[in-house]
Amino acid sequence: MTTLVDIQNLKKQFGGLTAVNAVTFSVAEGETVALLGPNGSGKTTVLNMISGALAPTSGSISLAGEDIGGLAPNRIAHKGVARTFQLVRVLPSLTVAENVTAALAFRPNHLWGHAARDRAEQLLAEVGLGGRGDEHANDLTYIDQKRMELAQWQSVIDVNLTGVFLCGREAATRMIENGDQGAIINIASISRAGNMGQSNYSAAKAGVSALVPVWAKELARYGIRCMGIAPGFIETEMTASMKPEALEKMTAGIPLKRMGKPEEIASAVAFTFENDYVSGRMIEVDGALRL
Repeated sequence: MTTLVDIQNLKKQFGGLTAVNAVTFSVAEGETVALLGPNGSGKTTVLNMISGALAPTSGSISLAGEDIGGLAPNRIAHKGVARTFQLVRVLPSLTVAENVTAALAFRPNHLWGHAARDRAEQLLAEVGLGGRGDEHANDLTYIDQKRMELAQWQSVIDVNLTGVFLCGREAATRMIENGDQGAIINIASISRAGNMGQSNYSAAKAGVSALVPVWAKELARYGIRCMGIAPGFIETEMTASMKPEALEKMTAGIPLKRMGKPEEIASAVAFTFENDYVSGRMIEVDGALRL
């Protein structure tokens, strides 16, 4: 079998503490490998180094023959490496379906009411929890809670990544058929670089960003450009509903000490339309904030 992941003499030190020492193993394509050890033996540290959350002190990490050790998490994610976390976060007082509809309600393009319930049932069926939407989340086994978490994940990916792909594909098809030249603009987010507590949203926006250079190269022969905009914290109805103290804390972390305005995002889009030689790039409109 072809070796997909190859770990050689991996080591991680935190000051004088050696958390991982000379770990070597490989994972072949299609193979499942378990990393076993007692608490504190360094299992999570190894996974953190593979996914880019920590840089190795020494040793190598290769993916399909390419050295990925020390790369940023978003770059490693772009190459196809993903991870889940040990702890499951559920809303224990809600039903299984309500947990998923909560994720549907609080995403950027939210769903409410019957539409949200129908979509939640569809997602639960896809992960093996069909017909169990009325059970309390706290009563599920650990494995089933993980399945429910997957449904929540999928609800965000569907809109923020799959939806962008489908819309972009349809737009490109129509433009090519009509012989129209122009630009396709993807709206991502600075969360594409990784934002704590937003695994699903960050992964989706990283995917949206990755589509930009791909589409730019694929569609250039038709005279179609593709650009991406990655907004930071912007004044919207959602941010306006936040508690004042939360808004103040969020704004304090922005170097320009204010949130962006919708018209400033529109200005970045207008620039893209006006300059026919920009393509395949992301423009970050974030007041110098970097996550």
